[in-house]
Amino acid sequence: MTDRIHSWLVPGLFAAGAALAMPPAIAQEAATDPAALADGEVAEGDEALELELAAVEPAAPLPPTAQDVTPDVIASLRDFINTEIVRASIVNQNRKYAGMTESRIIELDDKWRAERKSDDQPLISATLTNPLSSYLTRVQAHNVGLYTEMFVMDANGLNVGQSNITSDYWQGDEAKFQKTYPAGPDAVFVDEPEFDDEMGIWRIQVNMAIADETGSQAIGAVTVELNLSELQRRQQMGTL
Repeated sequence: MTDRIHSWLVPGLFAAGAALAMPPAIAQEAATDPAALADGEVAEGDEALELELAAVEPAAPLPPTAQDVTPDVIASLRDFINTEIVRASIVNQNRKYAGMTESRIIELDDKWRAERKSDDQPLISATLTNPLSSYLTRVQAHNVGLYTEMFVMDANGLNVGQSNITSDYWQGDEAKFQKTYPAGPDAVFVDEPEFDDEMGIWRIQVNMAIADETGSQAIGAVTVELNLSELQRRQQMGTL
């Protein structure tokens, strides 16, 4: 007796619940043909039903673009870049490496690349543990997922401080440096977004010249890589 009651009640409850959750056209079809509901079938050629199904499906979000990097976003980056610790660190390294030849720069870059594959990493360790790197790492951590990487470059395009280990030490042959430092103290170059398959996010690099205390002369440059997916989410929620 119990089994027969269950066999009668369960399909009835399921059909009723499905009717409440589905568009009217589907609910009406389920009432006249319960088998169609159970099998998930929809009558062919029913344009009205297709329209209702399309209305239920949420629109896919638009992929983020470089336009999401607004002037306000640029200003927020400048807030933590135009600081004494950043400027002082660049000035000190500019003095240390003043007059450095290109061959010596390439030698340092080769040393960095070799250290990435070694347990002995004096150049990398010295860079990652300096005060500027500690500052940038704190800024990145404080913003909880908004920034994925940031590094500051001197007048030669060599790293001064960074939040993560970069693939190379010299950025002087790349657009991030060539389109900022030589272009003047206010230069900004926003690169194209790239999708990170491993992380499942969109990322973008914002590159800016860094000016001296007077704001009249460029002394270095900075690259800040943003989690563009997170930036878009915060903008949509009004939290940025």
